[in-house]
Amino acid sequence: MKVIKQASFLLVMFILMASFSQCSSSQKLQNKPPTEFGQVYYQYWAAGIKDGGSGVNIYIPVTDTSIALDSVYFKGKMTKLELSSGNKQLYIGLFRTHANQVEDVILSSDSKEEYANKMPMNKTSISFDLNDDECVVSYQKRNKTQYYKISNIKQKAPINFPSAPPNEQ
Repeated sequence: MKVIKQASFLLVMFILMASFSQCSSSQKLQNKPPTEFGQVYYQYWAAGIKDGGSGVNIYIPVTDTSIALDSVYFKGKMTKLELSSGNKQLYIGLFRTHANQVEDVILSSDSKEEYANKMPMNKTSISFDLNDDECVVSYQKRNKTQYYKISNIKQKAPINFPSAPPNEQ
């Protein structure tokens, strides 16, 4: 009976170890790029009005549009990539920061009134070790998510949107 318990324990441990090894290998970086990339760059931006928002946009130009990029991992965060409406060969990742954001919190002795408060955002941890000038893009190939690291990302001058015109009456 003791041998059967040990054998079943070893079998369960083997299955668990095999399943965990599959998870870690699923985020391996590809050596060959899925498409040719242009000069990838990012820009900080800030609205000129109070509570207008701020963030970082990353721009990823591609030459081949047959491969659809899905997400980007950059500066410890992840976001979905969107195709630019004016240029179908440019993907844009939008990262909003907490600076210059509306922080409306309702405090009340009645907990039902506080129901409208937003939940705090959890930080998403990424499993890639990236420098400040590197990002990882994800894409689908043969129904499998693949990852490719892009290095040498340049920072362009920040965009500071002008404030709203004064309200004249």
